[in-house]
Parts: sequence; C-alpha cells; structure tokens
Amino acid sequence: MNTRILVIEDNPANLELMVYLLDAYGHQTMTAHDGLGGLALARRERPDLIICDVHLPGLNGYGVIAILKSEPTLCSIPVIAVTALAMVGDREKLLTAGFDGYISKPVEPERFVGVIEQFLKSSHAGASAPGRAPHFPQ
Repeated sequence: MNTRILVIEDNPANLELMVYLLDAYGHQTMTAHDGLGGLALARRERPDLIICDVHLPGLNGYGVIAILKSEPTLCSIPVIAVTALAMVGDREKLLTAGFDGYISKPVEPERFVGVIEQFLKSSHAGASAPGRAPHFPQ
C-alpha cells in the first residue's frame, strides 16, 4: 500500500517517529510543522490521508479541520487527529469538529502503522460514517 500521507506535527520527536514508521512500511510521507503550512501542502499535494496534531502553533488542529472540511477539493480527505487529549468528551469534540478518527499520544511505535492501515482500509471500504468514526487508542 503506497499511500500519500501528510503529517502535521510541531513536535520534532513525534514528527520524526511517525514519519519513520510510515516510511518504513512503504507509505509516502510529507510533513508540515504548523497548521497553515499543512493546509498549503494539502492544497498543493492532495494527500490520501492527513494526520494532524490538535495543539499546533498559530492555526491549531481544530482550525485546520474546519478549513479542510469547508473546501470542496479537500473535504473528502480523511483526517486523523493525534492528541494527548483524554478527558471525557474529548472524543466527541474531535469527531464533531470533523476529524474522521483519532490516535492517542504518546504514539506507540508497535501499533501506529497498523492502526493507520486499519483506518485506511475502513475508510476505503466506506465503513466510517461521518460522526461515527473510530477511535484508535494506542
């Protein structure tokens, strides 16, 4: 599976880990360190999937998802939030905002790519309905 994945993450260690794992499994990655850069890259490259941190400098993940889902050429791209948020109601807030799923931080290397590939399979099969997207706990 050679999927083009955009990773929007401002923490260098988290970004390096996610890119390393995705690349090792044959996915093509592109990266952005902030929300505005991620949007520009998404518009230019039209990735198959976007992994987006929620807490970003400038335009945060909620701002990124609002813009992505409002643009006709980008709204169909699945977006997975990667976040340390684990409070009651956070899952619903993320899904209501438009994220198609989320992965909890810290990212577990042993499971990360499998979770992403599981999400890709379910989204390609149409298994994820808006607002009913899966949470992939790490």
